[in-house]
Amino acid sequence: MKTSMNEVLRRIKSFLIPYLVILCICLVIKLVYTKADIYFAVNAHYSPFADAIEPYVTDIGNGWTCIAIAAMFALFSYRKAFLLVTAWGFTSISAQILKYIFDAPRPKLYFKDQLSRIHFVKTVKILSLHSFPSGHTITAFTMAVIFTYWSKNKAWGPLFLLIAVMVGYSRMYLSEHFFEDVTAGSVIGVILTVIWLYWLDNKSFIQRPKWQKGLLN
Repeated sequence: MKTSMNEVLRRIKSFLIPYLVILCICLVIKLVYTKADIYFAVNAHYSPFADAIEPYVTDIGNGWTCIAIAAMFALFSYRKAFLLVTAWGFTSISAQILKYIFDAPRPKLYFKDQLSRIHFVKTVKILSLHSFPSGHTITAFTMAVIFTYWSKNKAWGPLFLLIAVMVGYSRMYLSEHFFEDVTAGSVIGVILTVIWLYWLDNKSFIQRPKWQKGLLN
């Protein structure tokens, strides 16, 4: 049975509606404040607890995390494992292409003359190049969209959104990305994942009974 684009969007509605509200707020913030204003507003609010926890939050958006989750899904459903890992591959490759096209400096390089006023988390390796867009944010939103798409209880959608937003914030907190990188990353992650789900989940091979099984059944 074919899944229409409207059906894909309906399944993620509990995620998509609050996301669009947050996105509108982000766009207003961008219109009102400068890149530097937003960066230093985030960077000024730090604590030992946040320094300790944010590196772990940011790892949720790591590609290896997505691969590990896909491997666990493979135990029960080849279809879900394949959808997740290929969606991650599609959005991640797109992110890398954009990173090299824009070749934007990260905060450490962008504010190289103001490093003394920046708070860095000592345990984190701070990169300098390929800031736009945020790959970790793209991965986090890719997973959030897919998990909402699969969930029978759509009340999980806002929780998945919250986790993805937390990953995006962690990228700014750790001075790895700017607000613009994270916002764009969320948009890229959502749009490309919806397109990928619509395209791949309509392929006849992935609907075959053997794809609904996993290593354990």
